[in-house]
Amino acid sequence: MNIDKLNSLLSDQPTYRFKQIKQLIFRDLIDDWSQATVLPLSLREELNKEISLRINGQSVSSKDGDSTKSLITFEDGLKIETVLMIHAGGRRTVCVSCQVGCPFGCAFCATGKIGFKRNLTPGEIIDQVLFFARLLKKKKKKITNIVFMGMGEPMLNYENVLEAIKILNDKDGFNLGIRHFSISTVGIVEGIRRLAEEPLQINLAISLHAPNNRLRTELIKVNEKYPIENMLRAVDYYTLKTNRKVMFEYVLIKDINDSDECAHELVRLMKKPLYFVNLIPYNPTGNFQSSLPERIKTFKDILMKSGVMTTQRYRFGDDIVGACGQLAGGVEHSNNQIDLSH
Repeated sequence: MNIDKLNSLLSDQPTYRFKQIKQLIFRDLIDDWSQATVLPLSLREELNKEISLRINGQSVSSKDGDSTKSLITFEDGLKIETVLMIHAGGRRTVCVSCQVGCPFGCAFCATGKIGFKRNLTPGEIIDQVLFFARLLKKKKKKITNIVFMGMGEPMLNYENVLEAIKILNDKDGFNLGIRHFSISTVGIVEGIRRLAEEPLQINLAISLHAPNNRLRTELIKVNEKYPIENMLRAVDYYTLKTNRKVMFEYVLIKDINDSDECAHELVRLMKKPLYFVNLIPYNPTGNFQSSLPERIKTFKDILMKSGVMTTQRYRFGDDIVGACGQLAGGVEHSNNQIDLSH
């Protein structure tokens, strides 16, 4: 959906039309303007001609039904992934992408193998949310959380990410509470500091994945520009300004970053009251494998016994090529031949 074009097309309409149309798109979740019977026929016809509400997405769901991964194709033919995760207790989280591909090429990330194509517009980010909102509406369910943890680095598309969040937070529209949004960054210092200044209580997550610069640079090349100590100074500035907790994501990769030594190093980094660690079993992508369950337990025990607030994420999507970039990468390298039938 082209937000700018929509605003331009409505520029000569009465002010109340904006509120009507926001409700139609974000609450009624219409997928065709012909369903907008509260609008004049001439306006409906013009909207259908100029601004399609159709979202070109194909989905595949896990066998246990706890995750649905979708491949969305935009008007220029580029593709991104988005995932709906159903958590125990009823939380329904959409993991959205903010870029087509990613410029960083992290060693363990499937998205990095695609390379960087372009930033997503606010409308293309919002389309990912609407796609799943429409699916959930059929089950009389709603999205409860949105996380920017899909393809791309949110801090490199800062303005469009924030614009999408503001639109989805709008009380006259999608009306998702601002504390239900999370932005994950690999540690872009300027972006973290910029977010600290926003009058919005958006959650911050840091993709850490290693407890020292040597190992982190091997896994995340951009660590050369943003070493751990510099990134943590920016995080401390964020916590000082916001008094909000920060989540440090740590993907556990077998024989790479899951040793007792790594755990003890991580303890030394995480000795701050507003820091907490989220351990994530790795979704295998080629050269790397997930840590064994007993190794994960030992690693977690070391953190918790040392007083580090620690959670462990349930691994979603093993049977639907669940790691970010695996679907889009599969399409990219197979002439678009991939089965995504419902």
